[in-house]
Amino acid sequence: MNPLLPIQYFIPDVEARQWGDGRMYLYGSCDISGRTSYCSWEYHVFSSADLVNWVDHGESFRSTGPDSDVPWSSAPLFAPDCIYHNGRYYLFFCNADRSEGVAESLSPAGRFSGAAPVEGADGDAIDPAALVDDDGQVYYYWGQFHLRGAKLRPDLRGIQKETLRTDLITEAEHGFHEGASIRKRNGIYYLVYTDISRGRATCMAYATSRSPLGPFTKGGILIDNTGCDPQSWNNHGSIAEFNGRWYIFYHRSSQASNFNRRVCIEPIQFNSDGSIAEVEMTTQGITGPLPANRPIEAWRACLLHGQVRTAASGPTEGDPAVREYLTLIHHGDWAGYKYVDFTAQPVRFFHARAGSPAYGGSIEVHLDAPDGELIGVCAVPRTGGWQKWATLSCPVRPVDGVRAVYLVCKGNVAGAPDEVRTFDPERLFDLESFWFSAG
Repeated sequence: MNPLLPIQYFIPDVEARQWGDGRMYLYGSCDISGRTSYCSWEYHVFSSADLVNWVDHGESFRSTGPDSDVPWSSAPLFAPDCIYHNGRYYLFFCNADRSEGVAESLSPAGRFSGAAPVEGADGDAIDPAALVDDDGQVYYYWGQFHLRGAKLRPDLRGIQKETLRTDLITEAEHGFHEGASIRKRNGIYYLVYTDISRGRATCMAYATSRSPLGPFTKGGILIDNTGCDPQSWNNHGSIAEFNGRWYIFYHRSSQASNFNRRVCIEPIQFNSDGSIAEVEMTTQGITGPLPANRPIEAWRACLLHGQVRTAASGPTEGDPAVREYLTLIHHGDWAGYKYVDFTAQPVRFFHARAGSPAYGGSIEVHLDAPDGELIGVCAVPRTGGWQKWATLSCPVRPVDGVRAVYLVCKGNVAGAPDEVRTFDPERLFDLESFWFSAG
């Protein structure tokens, strides 16, 4: 289910790698909830044996304080990459001051140490990517707007300057904004990158070549996270193979911020000619449609429209749990969930956990689109507070199959008290979760 990691983690810019132990490892930057700039001063590594249950291996690298692993910079750490080469794992990192470096470890989870600048790339740009080719040669890529690429020296501490290419892909020709990642499959090199050709840096696209240093031809868009959050700006991630299947790892913003980004996952398919079709954002991710009769956390909406956004509460001294919900809901706002499975049993009722200090309004339950088939309307009464959750119910028309569910929030509803029949344009209610039942 998306987002991929537990609720307390904000990990964008992910490079996914399956290593020899069979586990998938995630290397990304680390946003801090509430911080109003990108990333922080630490990396964490996560791993999984099934892409569903993830282990946080703890802090693997840091760029500030007495435990800093970067002797020349205390700037926040932007997107990393990691490769396995000659018995060691090499972490390529960049700082917000455009410095580039490499550190190493005997473990895929770190801790990474012995950091050194990447000569010829250090100070030039951001977002490193690395590739170990079939012959053992390591290639290095970095850049913003113009992607650079070169062979690395055998010590991996610098580029071979005579191999440098400064315009492998560009913003003008390929929509390249930043965030390059590279993989090789069936003799084809796939450059995946943040694409701005649709007007914002919300897309991930790919370009292909038969050579690691190009020329590269744009293939198309892989995924677009437009609509995931009212303030979403960028997207960055990678494609990776796990146990014979390929996936795209991307991120979505949360909490009405350009930041607070979380990694998500979708399956992708290669066509016979090596091309990849665009896939859509979903709530289900790779776990399949969500059972209609089990609670679905409202904050996991893959699409939000209007002023609605996610927000979190906790941890507190008496309760270590972090909880997230939808808030600042106004008349006409909606949240979309792809996809919900209604095949297990007939459904007759919709249930929601919502809270409002006054008469809240109503939740219209639509299928397939915000203006799609209306199957029920659930009134939200006064519960005593925004997060004073009450379980509310309403009947719904019969539904079958796998469908997208859209919850459209309204401030006026038939049967409301006379004094609130005309909707209040201000905040209506908060929403924690919803589900369906047969009775």
